Amino acid sequence: MLGLYTNKDVQKLVRRLRDEYDAVIKRQMEAFADLKEQNRILLARVSKLESERDSVSDAIVHAVAEGERIKRECAMEAENERKELALLAEKCRILGEDTPDAGDEAAYSEFLHKLHEALDRDDGESFNMEEVLSPKEPLNLQQLCMDLGLMEEESE
Repeated sequence: MLGLYTNKDVQKLVRRLRDEYDAVIKRQMEAFADLKEQNRILLARVSKLESERDSVSDAIVHAVAEGERIKRECAMEAENERKELALLAEKCRILGEDTPDAGDEAAYSEFLHKLHEALDRDDGESFNMEEVLSPKEPLNLQQLCMDLGLMEEESE
């Protein structure tokens, strides 16, 4: 049994096995390098997606806050418009009290003329609720009350 393999055959067999194992190890190392590269790429992508998620989250929070601000502003604007309409209705009621009898055509025509002048007047003296709520200069309460018909001009 000892004579079955010569030294040359054994060295040849060892070389062949070493070459096969070297090839297997080389393929394993290449596969490991590929996996390592894929892992690096995926980690970079995860990092980018996490930062985008944070940006999206911040944008959503900002959008919700902005939506709430817009709702509040719209509610305030609607309330201001409601107040303006109430003031206009009161002004119309006051003007309506001065309406002459329908039988007096001259007085009625004069009244209509005054009414049209009052409604068509745009000389800057008309009431503007926005100017009251956000005045550009100090508010003159006496003039405001006179504009609303709550106070008559004082005679000096």
